[in-house]
Amino acid sequence: MEKLIQLIDMIRLMEEDYKKFHEQHNRKAGIRLRKKLQEIRTLAKTMRDEIQETRQLFEPKIPRGKK
Repeated sequence: MEKLIQLIDMIRLMEEDYKKFHEQHNRKAGIRLRKKLQEIRTLAKTMRDEIQETRQLFEPKIPRGKK
C-alpha cells in the first residue's frame, strides 16, 4: 500500500508542471515532467515485479494437470 500511495503522490506533484508545459509552453516544465514519468515508470516496474512474486505464492483455485 505504501508504494501505491507514493505513486499517487508522484502523479499529483506533476499537475503544476503539466499545466505549465501545456498552457504556457514552458520547456523546463516538460523536462521535469519527463523526469517524473521516468521515476513513475521505475516505481511501477518494481510494483509489477512484487505483485508477480506474491502471485506465484498463491495456490491455484483450480488444480491444473500437465498436458
